[in-house]
Amino acid sequence: MKIDAANLDFEQLNKALKNVQGDSIVDNCLGQRFIGVKRNSGKLTLNGTPGNALGAYLDGAVIEVFGNAQDAVGDTMNDGKIIIHGSAGDALGLAMRGGEIYVKENAGYRAGIHMKEYQEKKPVIVIGGSAGSFLGEYMAGGLIIVLGLGATKLPLKNFTGTGMHGGKMIVRTKQLPEGLPPQVSAAKASMADLQEILPYLTQFSALFTISLTPKKEDFFVLKPNAKNPYTKLYTEN
Repeated sequence: MKIDAANLDFEQLNKALKNVQGDSIVDNCLGQRFIGVKRNSGKLTLNGTPGNALGAYLDGAVIEVFGNAQDAVGDTMNDGKIIIHGSAGDALGLAMRGGEIYVKENAGYRAGIHMKEYQEKKPVIVIGGSAGSFLGEYMAGGLIIVLGLGATKLPLKNFTGTGMHGGKMIVRTKQLPEGLPPQVSAAKASMADLQEILPYLTQFSALFTISLTPKKEDFFVLKPNAKNPYTKLYTEN
């Protein structure tokens, strides 16, 4: 079913979507919030710019955006997939605990904040361009990949990994990330790291028709520093 959202507020649009069975296409999307909340099946295609909390609590559906997206995409997402053919705002994947998010271009501040994983649930965020400050803040699990496509310098901003105590970030760059907190370590990627991210890079390439030839020499891995753990911030010894 196709819905024209040009004259609909967020409540009207979400009510219309709730009454639709199967796949849906929304045209003229412009800032409506909470689209796709808790959706557990089917595909939702959005043409335009959805508002905050797109795909919050998503539980298995696929959401594809032909445009940019605002803040808190995939908030507390549990399963499914979100694809953005543009850039995303702040707090991308906030408290995400499963599923995958693919962003063709850039992400704002605090992408991956409070990401977590449990047993087979492992959330993944792939950012094609650069990420803003506080990437992976308080990250407890999952995987963030930053490809730096089109970036002329390091595709990370300030305070990357602040409070990080789990999970892993893999960044495509030839320059060692600087200014990391002591609780985060950075090292060149291994072949095992490359094998881990290869399925997601293949998916990214297919989704956005972008050719990638990944080599482990092009990637750095950021993860919690076992020699200087985050818990030391809260203990005297």
